[in-house]
Amino acid sequence: MSVPAIAAGRERRQPAIERYLNILGPLAMIVAIGVVMAIFEPRFFRITNIRIILQDAAIYMVLGMAMTLVITGAGIDLSIGSISALSAIIMAIFIKDLNVAVYAAMLMALIVGVGCGLVNGLIITLLRVPDLITTLSMDLVFRGLALVLAAGAVLQRFPEPIPAIGRGRILNDTIPIPIVIGLVVLLIGVFIYRYTPLGRYAIAIGGNRESAMLSGINVRRNKVYHYMLMGGAAGLAGIMLTGRLNAVQATVAEGFALHTIAAVVVGGTVLFGGRGTMAGTLVGVILLSMVTNALVILRMAFFWQLVAAGVIIVVSVAFYSYLERRGKGGSE
Repeated sequence: MSVPAIAAGRERRQPAIERYLNILGPLAMIVAIGVVMAIFEPRFFRITNIRIILQDAAIYMVLGMAMTLVITGAGIDLSIGSISALSAIIMAIFIKDLNVAVYAAMLMALIVGVGCGLVNGLIITLLRVPDLITTLSMDLVFRGLALVLAAGAVLQRFPEPIPAIGRGRILNDTIPIPIVIGLVVLLIGVFIYRYTPLGRYAIAIGGNRESAMLSGINVRRNKVYHYMLMGGAAGLAGIMLTGRLNAVQATVAEGFALHTIAAVVVGGTVLFGGRGTMAGTLVGVILLSMVTNALVILRMAFFWQLVAAGVIIVVSVAFYSYLERRGKGGSE
């Protein structure tokens, strides 16, 4: 039996309660934050604020979907912020300077993102440079290209549908479009992760690379696909961010990578590969967005947001380690 089949078989035999046990930690944190905010700042639960939390989380839903796949396959991508910036800058140049149709420019942003992911994947697989070093180095390259192309300018006031993608609403002006995009992308990620070879192979590769190769999986090709998907997600995130701000400059999205990795890890995806969960990623993204929003409402300095994020990651990983020791780890 092949490695993917073994992994899939284990997943099918695993009770549902165990499979989703890993997300109980972040869910408990969400409840705790809710209780604290209900006591100290009830306006946290206003519909407008909940909408803000979800809208802030939308971009990380898109990025988290692809990052879950990359990390499950024992990879990591630190270049997604610069890919988002480069994709957005190129889209803006196509619209502002070259008078290209908006939809064509948006498509170009996605193509640029996928292309950047392809470059990362080829360096990792063909030149055998570690994922961490490759994406850290290419983060500098992509950011530098964005700075060169933008030449210090702030490009703003884009035509529809770019602003709508970033901050528009549907259904009688109640549901933000970014939330819909984020959830749709996550659902696509669930399908890829659970029902396609790309997802099953990521589990196999992350669990045991050598066994995956011996079972006939083309590890290099699948790793390249993972990074191409990550690049495309970063390109889409760049479009969404541009729409939300209705402006873009080369220095945007600098914290995307660490925030996304934090959300994925907090959600229960194992940082060293072999197991992950899209549902957990959604919970992790919402948790970090709630923390950031709560600290803003409580008028805490930005630095405390970093402290809170770090504490949450440590507590979450400690919780998962405890589950591992007790033999209760799960996989989605």
